[in-house]
Amino acid sequence: MNSAILIPLIPLLGFLLNGLIGHRLPRFIVNLIACSTIATSFLLSCIWFIRVLESPENRIDLFFGQWFQVGNLNIPLGFVLDALSSVMLLVITGIGLLIHIYSVGYMHHEKGTSRYFAYLNLFVFFMTLLVLSSSLPLLFVGWEGVGLCSYLLIGYYYQTDEAPRAGLKAFLYNRVGDVGVLIGMMTLFAVFKTLTLSDLLKQIPQLGVETHFGLITLATLMLFIGCTGKSAQIPLYLWLPDAMAGPTPVSALIHAATMVTSGVYLICRLAPLFSLTPITLNLIAWIGVATALFAATMALFQRDIKKVLAYSTVSQLGFMFLGLGVSGFSAGFFHVFTHAWFKALLFLGAGSVILALHHEQDLFEMGGLRKKLPITFFTMLIGALCLMGFPGTSGFASKDEILYLAYLHSPALWSFGVLAALCTAFYITRLMVLVFAGKPRHLERFSHAHESPQWMTVPLILLSLGSLLSVVIGWPESFGGHNTIATWLASAFTFGQNVQPEAHSSDHTLALQLAFLSTTLSLISAGVAWRLYSGGLIWEKRFEQKYSRTYQMIREKYFVDQGVKALIVTPFFVMGKVFWKLGDVIVIDGIGVNLPGAITRLIGDLGSHLQTGRLRNYTLFSMLGLLGLLILLFAGRA
Repeated sequence: MNSAILIPLIPLLGFLLNGLIGHRLPRFIVNLIACSTIATSFLLSCIWFIRVLESPENRIDLFFGQWFQVGNLNIPLGFVLDALSSVMLLVITGIGLLIHIYSVGYMHHEKGTSRYFAYLNLFVFFMTLLVLSSSLPLLFVGWEGVGLCSYLLIGYYYQTDEAPRAGLKAFLYNRVGDVGVLIGMMTLFAVFKTLTLSDLLKQIPQLGVETHFGLITLATLMLFIGCTGKSAQIPLYLWLPDAMAGPTPVSALIHAATMVTSGVYLICRLAPLFSLTPITLNLIAWIGVATALFAATMALFQRDIKKVLAYSTVSQLGFMFLGLGVSGFSAGFFHVFTHAWFKALLFLGAGSVILALHHEQDLFEMGGLRKKLPITFFTMLIGALCLMGFPGTSGFASKDEILYLAYLHSPALWSFGVLAALCTAFYITRLMVLVFAGKPRHLERFSHAHESPQWMTVPLILLSLGSLLSVVIGWPESFGGHNTIATWLASAFTFGQNVQPEAHSSDHTLALQLAFLSTTLSLISAGVAWRLYSGGLIWEKRFEQKYSRTYQMIREKYFVDQGVKALIVTPFFVMGKVFWKLGDVIVIDGIGVNLPGAITRLIGDLGSHLQTGRLRNYTLFSMLGLLGLLILLFAGRA
């Protein structure tokens, strides 16, 4: 048996063990099963990454058998290991392993953690299946699977009201997007007569660029709709902030580092196809930059530390789609790679803070924790610097490369992207100052705060190192670097093609000037945030009093949730109640089931009066019946 198939199957085994018998096992055995399975999957991913490096075309196709065949639709059960999938495997299993280890400490006081770790292992199974799949239907199985796991993990605290509601919201929003993926797949089959990725990509050179709306554009637009659901872009982004109802490690693994990047991965996997549809790419770029700016402004005055990071994730995903929309597939994917490190670091750092303050998440109740939580502070500081794009960090390399490519495409896109970057620098500085600087605003919680155990701090340190060192493989050529990851990914983006899908002329002077301008503005924005919040909450309270409507609008996320609830959710619930009362209660239960039963019962009740138990009555009824038969007989002869 080929060992590559074990990469997803071993986490599946961990899910089965912890899911079926984990409640009977000691806690350390449950933890060992969960972590060891992901560690094994990570080691196998490293082995296959090296094999891909050594292969002639940096690609290995594995065929395990036939999945199903219906008419002309022939779907193999196979994997694709190339530059794209092998890097994603390292991200999923590597960061996943650190988050599993972190969870051992974070969930130490929780009961029933076997269910939690079973869900995490199941998620890794579906996510690795998604990136390894050699066909769109098999990829869709992983796509749906990670959505299911997201629902289960968001609603992990099912005893509360918030968690199940948030899980259902995520599930429904993702289903809306998944309809687009299905339509896109059907359209692609109508055009190419195959859904196997390699066969589909090899046919693309025969087609020309679709400058007008056609079937290829329709297919890519439908696929992008699915990506807006899974990767939380306008208009289907509303589920991600509420997903913070799940445990903090879940937010780090699923809603920052892996699952939400599935949409980016899908577009990168079909990069040659999307390159044929400038209409779709243009829409992706504008939706991406709009999401980046819109979500960044919503994070400015959030009080929940996880909500700030949630809107930050939505915003950074917007930057990734901006990169893809301007045909910067390697730049967009490199931001996936760097973001996975520093955003997982920030979420896990937030979890350390929350745990130290006895599950307090309100930024206004924090402060002065730098000396109490030194490791958490310094590691989160690294993550914050990467997020704001501080010069020399991985976030700077990936974000400013995207902004440079956006400027080449449209200066307007660059302008909106820079505004989003300014907001990013402001809100992450505000978060760091309110948590770690100044005086404590809740003395009782502050007095009991202490640094997290090594189960949690060691992953923080490793993630901070990854955040710093990941820049080595992706320093952009436009900034004078070699951009190793772009060269490495080219084999995946050009598979089956005659030309490169990415062709950008690099003007080093222009790129450095743009980076200098955006970075300077971001640093000024961070300095303003430091100045305003170093004295505590005085400035924000004054701003709230003076500009109450603006402040409330931003705090309430422009009332989009309320609008969706009033215009879409509530009418559907009312319609559902109407159909329930009219269709189910009245028609089906009332007329279809209860009415025949009532008639039968009535006839039975009437018939029971004839059963008197007296012989003379039975004799009388018999004679009357006989007399009636005789009358009918003679009447018929007459």
